[in-house]
Amino acid sequence: QLQLVESGGGLVQPGGSLRLSCAASGFTLGDYDIGWFRQAPEEREGVSCISSSSGMTTYADSVKGRFTISRDNAKNTVYLQMNSLKPEDTGVYYCAAGKGIRTVRTMCIINNLYRWGQGTQVTVSS
Repeated sequence: QLQLVESGGGLVQPGGSLRLSCAASGFTLGDYDIGWFRQAPEEREGVSCISSSSGMTTYADSVKGRFTISRDNAKNTVYLQMNSLKPEDTGVYYCAAGKGIRTVRTMCIINNLYRWGQGTQVTVSS
């Protein structure tokens, strides 16, 4: 079965950290560009993306300096390390695989989408 599975979400206090994982099954994640997206009330925002070929990373201005995206091709997994979390980081986080990355107002978009994950909830609250 071809799928992406996110994990690592939860409830954390402001200033805390979480590490999200996006694991692929049935296909090789290293062949695809990967993005992490946060569901906002009006749209799904591209938080961070990583290229399969160059390892180039992009970050939305709202998370730059606090979030780090990385990939472990041996584990077929992409991670999103989230530090110094703020209440406005709250939302459902999804990962997506595709071919090609572009940015709009610093938020990344994955072109030619292949798969979405089911999402993992992140809640930042005291």
